[in-house]
Amino acid sequence: MRIGELAAVAGLSTKAIRFYETAGVLPEPDRLPSGYREYDDRAVERLAFVRAAQAAGLTLSEIAQVIVVRDSSGAPCAHVTALLARRAAELEERIAELTTLREQVLTLRDRAADLDPAACDEGAVCSAIGDPV
Repeated sequence: MRIGELAAVAGLSTKAIRFYETAGVLPEPDRLPSGYREYDDRAVERLAFVRAAQAAGLTLSEIAQVIVVRDSSGAPCAHVTALLARRAAELEERIAELTTLREQVLTLRDRAADLDPAACDEGAVCSAIGDPV
């Protein structure tokens, strides 16, 4: 199939497919005598893998590593497990940061709701946010 057909089947743009080739997560296809790219069904499967891996939070670099492991030494299960464990730890850290931020924002909201607009400092943009919590 040509690049437009692959794009339609995979739900991507032709530009995205070319980008994935450049990034090394989609092998460069054979070329027809006319110069057009000729993809097989493996390209569809590879693109589905790339999109699923990205949805799990893996970077293109990490996805390329998984592909290299697969192509050089077989099933990349241990490598993928390590990548996903690291991603889960990063998410836990980010969740903790967001939880702290939410608490700070709620504190500011409560403070803003309790402020008397007549008592606000004329020189401050907003006393609820500008003063330390």
